[in-house]
Amino acid sequence: MSFTVIPAIDLRGGRVVRLKQGDYSQQTTYDFDSRALATRYAQAGAEWLHLVDLDGARGGSLENLAVIESIARDGMRIQAGGGVRSEDDVQRLFDAGVSRVVVGSLAIREPERVAGWLSARGAERITLALDTLQQDGAWRLPSAGWTETESRTLDELAPWYAIRGARHLLCTDIHRDGMLAGFNLELYSHLAATVPTLAVQASGGVRSLDDIRAAREAGAKGVILGRALLEGRFTVEEALAC
Repeated sequence: MSFTVIPAIDLRGGRVVRLKQGDYSQQTTYDFDSRALATRYAQAGAEWLHLVDLDGARGGSLENLAVIESIARDGMRIQAGGGVRSEDDVQRLFDAGVSRVVVGSLAIREPERVAGWLSARGAERITLALDTLQQDGAWRLPSAGWTETESRTLDELAPWYAIRGARHLLCTDIHRDGMLAGFNLELYSHLAATVPTLAVQASGGVRSLDDIRAAREAGAKGVILGRALLEGRFTVEEALAC
């Protein structure tokens, strides 16, 4: 299976932003036009782009759909999410040109429903986002833009979805998100061992090209790159060459 480098653009109010550890009060806003930035990543060789509607993730509706649609028109393959709460939301993203829809909060709260979407839409068209943080010896799964705590754990849900045919799993260590502290390699090694049929996308904390190589060696099948690219720590071309 190939290893995929996926640049990320987080959207809030149509602007390119990054949060620290998912905290909406710790936002950095970047002076980039989102569509121009996506074009730059595509011209650098990236085949996929990861778009996050942060307003939607917290509020439960697709607030930045028009921006996502404008980026999709340029032909890049996009996986996008944030605010997906219904099958109608899934269809709206597909209609906007998204190739894979990212389902997070609902994947935690209503797994049977989301498993039905996997069956109906095809596993290649859905990415499960089981973002996690370690508490009391367990990998917990906050939801609603990481603002609410859920009872299910990563070790319960990831294998459950794997049995039901899921293909793509995006997993962020929330404590590392936006912190430039490096990937949590223990987390990705654990997932590679427990759910080997899932193509895991590592996210949260990348700071160097060595982090990308380490995530690959730990068993991840892709990496999401956000702040490190925005701040010029390395280029998309350099990341693709890892």
